[in-house]
Amino acid sequence: MVEISGSTGTADSAVAGPWPRGIGAITLFVEDLPVAKRFYQDVFGLPVAFEDDASAVFKFANTMINLLKSSEAPELIGPAIVAAPEAGSRMQFTIEVDNVDAMCAELASRGVELLNGPMDRPWGIRTATFRDPGGHIWEIAQ
Repeated sequence: MVEISGSTGTADSAVAGPWPRGIGAITLFVEDLPVAKRFYQDVFGLPVAFEDDASAVFKFANTMINLLKSSEAPELIGPAIVAAPEAGSRMQFTIEVDNVDAMCAELASRGVELLNGPMDRPWGIRTATFRDPGGHIWEIAQ
């Protein structure tokens, strides 16, 4: 961990605190908020922690996943460009589970189609992946 302090390095410089502390929230841009919200409720079995006309937030332990309408994203990230789901995946979220095969069966019962797996990876873990309605990739791993 690194302590971030003021640029002057003097004793009276403000200290920002430990860096990084962890990821508190991840915002995922989605084209169809009602469909994405229903997917997260049905697949992950989580209640909505907060919602408004543009977003729905789910709490995964200490991390909030904020589903935000893509039309609202430019205000948040501009001047960066919001990519379309068809542009391809550039990240993957991993959730640890006790039994990948059993979780795959549970996901199938919830209507989830796997992209791959379950499979044993060369680095010693068993995984499977699926995609949410916004095109974001989720992996389960044991």
